[in-house]
Amino acid sequence: MTAQRLQVESLKKDRGFSYPIVFERDFAHLSTEINSLKRKGRKICVVTDTHVAPFYLEAVKKALEEAGQTVTSYILPAGEAHKNLEEVQGIYEHLIQEHFDRKDMLAALGGGVVGDMTGFAAATYLRGIDFIQIPTTLLAQVDSSIGGKTGVDFKQYKNMVGAFHQPRLVYMNVAVLKTLPEKEFSCGIGEILKHGYIRDKEYSRWLDEHREDILNRSQDICREMIWRSCMIKKTVVENDPTEQGERAVLNMGHTIGHAVEKLKNFTMLHGECVSVGCAASAYLSMKKGYLTKEEYVHIKDQLRSFRLPVTVKGLQTKEILSATKSDKKMENGKIKFVLMDSFGHAVIDNNISDQELSEAIGTILEEEDT
Repeated sequence: MTAQRLQVESLKKDRGFSYPIVFERDFAHLSTEINSLKRKGRKICVVTDTHVAPFYLEAVKKALEEAGQTVTSYILPAGEAHKNLEEVQGIYEHLIQEHFDRKDMLAALGGGVVGDMTGFAAATYLRGIDFIQIPTTLLAQVDSSIGGKTGVDFKQYKNMVGAFHQPRLVYMNVAVLKTLPEKEFSCGIGEILKHGYIRDKEYSRWLDEHREDILNRSQDICREMIWRSCMIKKTVVENDPTEQGERAVLNMGHTIGHAVEKLKNFTMLHGECVSVGCAASAYLSMKKGYLTKEEYVHIKDQLRSFRLPVTVKGLQTKEILSATKSDKKMENGKIKFVLMDSFGHAVIDNNISDQELSEAIGTILEEEDT
């Protein structure tokens, strides 16, 4: 691939933003990218977690110091269970103690949880300071690091407290995928397959053709895959920065997925839950006459072929249905459900009945072994 960067840009009134997504093979060029932000002599706090810090914190701190930054760090406990306001308060306290002002900056080094929490802290500290994203999971690289959605969970409700706050830079080091656990890698694939379902049938076919290289983490193939997924995400975000319309299609698989994630007490990874949700959405799309049975079966087979689940154990239809009612994607008491009106194109449907939703949920429930 010859291209090295994408520009995410929106000139919408009062919501204008522009920032690069940079694709690299290491952290060697991070200092150059930081220098382009003209922040020399300012403070930057690297927020990471207990899983990522031993691998990459020192390398990132060194690169930032080479750019003339005064660098501090704050390490969060790893995991979705810690994505809450109490942990964000710890970030605030660190920034206050280190005398961070509005011209200083945060850097999110980690997966989606770290990115969401760091972005939320940046959006709310001193009514808003800048931050950058340095995603270290496949899921974060293709999804959560782009688009400015930030937030935390509130009690058992996922991402119910948040803000739109765009980063100044997204720095992708594709080499970090080498250290990613197998389940975390598959978790990112769940969002990647979703991109093909909602906006690009040819991309979905390309993923099938390169499945073995992807699963073996070929750096060149993975880099192209991340690039193509980022192109889809960036285009949707630019068209609808604050999710007033089109951007909601990125939530395909998430309504049921979030319900499963919550009810399983986050023992299933986010991408696994999205995969299960996509299988249910594909079923509803077939029942509505948008997909053929063959296309529905293909989607389930494709998800399985990338080592993702399409069913879940230990839950009941009525509890999943009830949990969907607490999802933040409700509008006027109705769920904004994402369906495919054709393979490779998604639309929002506000008229899914509880009966239809219950039927779809039934297709993803797996009976316990006896």
